[in-house]
Amino acid sequence: MAVRLKGKVALVTGAAQGIGAAIARRFVAEGASVFIADLKTAEGEALAEKLGSSGGKVWFVSLDVSREADWVDALELVVGAAGRLDVLVNNAGKNIRQPIEEMTEASLDTMLAVNVKGPFFGIKHALPLMRRGGGGVILNMSSICGLIGHRYTHEAYTMVKGALTSLTRTIAVRYAAQGIRCNSVHPSTVETPLVQEMLKNPERRAERVGEIPLGRLATVEDVAAAFAYLASDEAAFINGVAFPVDGGLTAG
Repeated sequence: MAVRLKGKVALVTGAAQGIGAAIARRFVAEGASVFIADLKTAEGEALAEKLGSSGGKVWFVSLDVSREADWVDALELVVGAAGRLDVLVNNAGKNIRQPIEEMTEASLDTMLAVNVKGPFFGIKHALPLMRRGGGGVILNMSSICGLIGHRYTHEAYTMVKGALTSLTRTIAVRYAAQGIRCNSVHPSTVETPLVQEMLKNPERRAERVGEIPLGRLATVEDVAAAFAYLASDEAAFINGVAFPVDGGLTAG
């Protein structure tokens, strides 16, 4: 494997498990120093210890992405430990699966806080660090639901992922001259333990697989590989792109 991210310092939110953990593992394998940011302390510390024991430079940092003060503290820790920030991955997300006619105000506020305020605050406080370091890369975890209306996904999730997609484009245009690139990644349904439970009904699984031209769900490694590429200098001229990892779903 090419060591695409050697010398880079990255912070990945929601990285204690699932897709975020896969991104952290891939970044470490690619040579990056990685900060695993999450509220799941036990899982995050265990992953950091495991990746660190194999030779990587890895730290765990407790972070509630919806709280601006937490972002300030987390990025102070990054600078104190590593001296810089080159890559920010806004992966943390929340999906409360309620249709619009049933969603409570509290549930909607939670969705907005994690999926929109979180990346907004992260970008707000990462920009000065990246500018000081001569540039950087911001990668936002969106979804196919940030590109299309998806028949199997409730309205609040498509709304927050659409907002994140638009935020990505704005950051890309406004800060490119400062050497900062910003792209969003848009997976279709990803094979995680949560999804396996959600799709344990064979008919429901067949429904999801059937909408994907390649005929399978995405893996966490599929998604992590896209993030590794976009974070690397190989993607130096890719900016403001909505990058699908969907087996061709949005091409139809």
